[in-house]
Amino acid sequence: MLKLEDVNLAVIGLGYVGLPLAVEFGKLRSVVGFDISAPRIRALEAGHDITLEVSDEDLASAQQLSFSTDIANLAECNIFIVTVPTPIDEHRQPDLTPLVKASETIGKVLKRGDIVIYESTVYPGATEEDCVPVLEQVSGLKFNVDFFAGYSPERINPGDKEHRVTTIKKVTSGSTPEVASLVDALYKQIIIAGTHKASSIRVAEAAKVIENTQRDLNIALINELAIIFNKMGIDTEAVLQAAGTKWNFLPFRPGLVGGHCIGVDPYYLTHKAQSIGYHPEIILAGRRLNDGMGAYVVSQLVKGMLKRRIHVDGARVLVMGLTFKENCPDLRNTKVVDIIRELTDYNIKVDVYDPWVSLDEAQHEYGITPVVEPITGAYDGIILAVAHDQFKSLGVANIRQFGKAEHVLYDLKYLLSAEESDLRL
Repeated sequence: MLKLEDVNLAVIGLGYVGLPLAVEFGKLRSVVGFDISAPRIRALEAGHDITLEVSDEDLASAQQLSFSTDIANLAECNIFIVTVPTPIDEHRQPDLTPLVKASETIGKVLKRGDIVIYESTVYPGATEEDCVPVLEQVSGLKFNVDFFAGYSPERINPGDKEHRVTTIKKVTSGSTPEVASLVDALYKQIIIAGTHKASSIRVAEAAKVIENTQRDLNIALINELAIIFNKMGIDTEAVLQAAGTKWNFLPFRPGLVGGHCIGVDPYYLTHKAQSIGYHPEIILAGRRLNDGMGAYVVSQLVKGMLKRRIHVDGARVLVMGLTFKENCPDLRNTKVVDIIRELTDYNIKVDVYDPWVSLDEAQHEYGITPVVEPITGAYDGIILAVAHDQFKSLGVANIRQFGKAEHVLYDLKYLLSAEESDLRL
């Protein structure tokens, strides 16, 4: 059995999840950070993380961390932590391709006694049913005889400088009790918030996938309430503030549900549920409601424009914000694109402004080229879609300067007061 002091670590996938993890381990022990993207590796070797999750200073402090795209550099490693993305496809089905490819890569260098730990969000059973067979097939080794597995779900919150990888309690697990203890001890070296050793890999997988499913359903409830209150002419934020005076009221707010977790993870659970013959009614209802919020926002904006006799066909609208959340450059599964596409269906010209995003990445991912600066006095409608600090600091007067003399200002994120905006969710 591998001992903690003999661990040679590799982190496979250096995105929002993998890089912070590799950096923390790289402050204590030798770590190979592996990624298939050569530009990503070049940037990290130059000392900069374009995701902004890790500062240049923090990156430099991980003196035992090296970066590579060469599988040969993994040959001496004996514990592999997999942190690749687990997206959904166009049919909202789990896409395990990155996970399978990572498993194939590891399988080529897997040796007797090695351990493969997965952090990617999956449905219960995926590690042992989908990933382990790939490792066995490529390596020719036998699971739980020649090599072992673990699962420790990521809990990274992009853009959050308070809740970091080391300060969030970590769930750990292993394919045998001995491996579970080693995996737990490994993470305890860097996780100052402590760990929770789950009873099995499947329990750890299930725990992760329900964390975001729960949040998704809570937001769906608030979104539905917002729709109801809008029809009743009641300000949703005022209702939530009043209800929030009770100690056990949960402070969720309505809005778009995107990103790499909340808008994706429930589909992993529903996929697994359907595969075993159960149709999950509540989870899918919440997903349908949240996925429809972009269209709802645009319908409200269009109604607001029509009430002011603003001609919709050929109108011009400014969307402020493109990332899936505030104060980070993360564009993964952003639902702001639903608003943009819906607006274009009305033959509305859309300008997107977001000081956080890479213009090249926005073009590559969504075919959208954000404007460098909005045009003063040009827009029939303005949508505050993301609560970036830069937008907060502008204030309502400066934001309204982008609009024509007659325009509609829709505040999705409660950046402004009810009196300062024309419409709120």
